[in-house]
Amino acid sequence: MAAFITHQGLVAPMDRANVDTDAIMPKQYLKCIFKTGYGGWAFDDWRYLDAGDVDTDVSSRRLNPEFELNNPAYQGASILLARENFGCGSSREHAVWGIRDLGFKVIIASSFADIFYNNCFNNGVLPVRLHPEQIDYLFSLAGQGLWLTVDLAQQLILLPNGEQLAFQIEPKRREKMLQGLDNIATTLLQRRDILLFESRHQTSHPYYFLTLR
Repeated sequence: MAAFITHQGLVAPMDRANVDTDAIMPKQYLKCIFKTGYGGWAFDDWRYLDAGDVDTDVSSRRLNPEFELNNPAYQGASILLARENFGCGSSREHAVWGIRDLGFKVIIASSFADIFYNNCFNNGVLPVRLHPEQIDYLFSLAGQGLWLTVDLAQQLILLPNGEQLAFQIEPKRREKMLQGLDNIATTLLQRRDILLFESRHQTSHPYYFLTLR
């Protein structure tokens, strides 16, 4: 996972509350076993006018011109702006994979569902919580082609007019993002102690390690 320190990007506004994980990544795509390649299916039912499946060529599908992320003004956006309770619903990690593969590095909302929030950190997507009034303010600017700089090191969002919006990330999560560590990489930092424990455990409990012949 790449380290996240600062990111500058175009904002795509999704003026919706309670966006659930089934809307982000519908159930027919959960059969895939890979962790990448989900960008073409993100927000599938909203994004396309016709139904799709894992075997459908997304380039042949008709885009819904009413869906906000299909707006040409927001193509190439890497910061998603939404309302409260983003990522509610089931715990499918595929939802974060889809948003990440669609090109989003940051999601800004007033609140997130807990499991989705955790999954973001484990997959290199920064979820930023702001007060509803601050979210309203960003929405008022987003239609003009808003670019933001998100500075995780200083926990600040920098606006083009010089304004700054402060946010808070739990210290352990922040440090892991700054270093580009997911849960597995964090565990492997303790590899020496793990190997030492395993060696001692095998010596003190040899009967656990007997093999049948």
